[in-house]
Amino acid sequence: MGIAAFDEIMGNGSAARPELADLARWLADTPADELRRRQEAAETTFRQLGITFAVYGNNDASERIIPFDIVPRVFLADEWARLSEGLVQRVEAINCFLDDIYGEQEILKAGVLPEDLIFLNPQFRPEIVGIRPPHGVWAHICGIDLVRTGPDEFFVLEDNARTPSGVSYMLENREAMVRLCPELFGQFRVAAVDSYPDRLLETMRSVAPRGCAQNPTCVVLTPGHFNSAYYEHSFLADSMGIELVEAADLVVDDDVVYMRTIGGRVKIDVIYRRVDDDFLDPIVFRPDSMLGVPGLIAAYAAGNVAIINAPGNGIADDKAIYSYMPEIVRFYSGKDAKLPNVETFRCREPEALRYTLDHLDELVVKLVDGSGGYGMLVGPTASKEEIATFRAVLMAEPHRYIAQPTLALSTVPTLVEAGVAPRHVDFRPFVLSGSKGVQVVPGGLTRVALREGSLVVNSSQGGGTKDSFVLLGGGKRQSQVMGSMTQEQSL
Repeated sequence: MGIAAFDEIMGNGSAARPELADLARWLADTPADELRRRQEAAETTFRQLGITFAVYGNNDASERIIPFDIVPRVFLADEWARLSEGLVQRVEAINCFLDDIYGEQEILKAGVLPEDLIFLNPQFRPEIVGIRPPHGVWAHICGIDLVRTGPDEFFVLEDNARTPSGVSYMLENREAMVRLCPELFGQFRVAAVDSYPDRLLETMRSVAPRGCAQNPTCVVLTPGHFNSAYYEHSFLADSMGIELVEAADLVVDDDVVYMRTIGGRVKIDVIYRRVDDDFLDPIVFRPDSMLGVPGLIAAYAAGNVAIINAPGNGIADDKAIYSYMPEIVRFYSGKDAKLPNVETFRCREPEALRYTLDHLDELVVKLVDGSGGYGMLVGPTASKEEIATFRAVLMAEPHRYIAQPTLALSTVPTLVEAGVAPRHVDFRPFVLSGSKGVQVVPGGLTRVALREGSLVVNSSQGGGTKDSFVLLGGGKRQSQVMGSMTQEQSL
């Protein structure tokens, strides 16, 4: 069984939270078999569209759809307003940190961070030092993973400033809900998310190098169809009406990037890359990379192309750096972080390592550069053998790990085999930063741990997704226009 948790619809008791009583009533009045029919209809559509996720190392089913749950997760207008303020503050600090760490390094001179945490970190790219991205924006697209433990208790679990994925699921989940549960959009004033591709394209154009034409040429660079998130790459390129390209489609000549087309070369101004730093440019990074574009970093350094997100951003994703984010926010903003971190023990520090080793059965231990739920120990649900194995790994390379207490993650009612039952969730909102400022998309990706009691929500570890409703406050009115479907909401 899972640890006692706050349920976001039902609260801490048997009665629903007053603001969400209508949703609880809908859930109670809709038969489970009808919910299941709608859910299966959504998953059939996802399968037909090819919305799959590759599970590396899994021989049974290398490509599968991420399970979708029909019960939405809901954020009240005032909750969202507070979250948005904290997210903007955090992303602004991440941008300042990246600009500083590859520039004047004032934060190191001030002694806020230990220098070895930067300079010995494989995610720090010395090749990027001194390069300034167009308009000074580094983290154009951030996915900030949040968890909730109570009515007003939100914590940042980790920062994703490299190539955060999942936004296509946010959009497809909403389209499924508008089509299959239109009555909910009559009951609730829900902020629309379908403007995301337009917002993203506007962000990309806003950071084009100065001197570009009025309509800069933007592309999405994908590693190819074998990548786990290829569907998302093609979905976003198609939604924005721009080209999806692979390395072979691009060439750099005299520090300018061109796309090869049937009609000849076309100059490229902005690249939304979904290729990791290591593989981005074989001249600068891994020489064996077949996924990168030779000369791309030289073109970037010359100021002739914008790369979204900027090369070198991985240092901001590092979980050891994450543990210093409250100090980083304070250093650059002069204010305390509005969104707190989860308490974090840096195993590189002897005292923290001792505490972690003594409490492995209570803690969650993660690789500082890990993702996808891999290389992780969830102490309370691990076997004695797993803990013993992990102990040896941790003692051999303590600097590679951080540890956190096991939180009672909030739950949301979820349709499972036995009916509707609470399951733990986390949340990834998407934050866009361009030359005109920072904006938070009014929605995001809710991931749900489908196994009873599980706290691991990652899709690669068997998790699913839900639609995330952000309710509008006051007299606001919003249309849901997804695909060919329009759902008008009025007061």
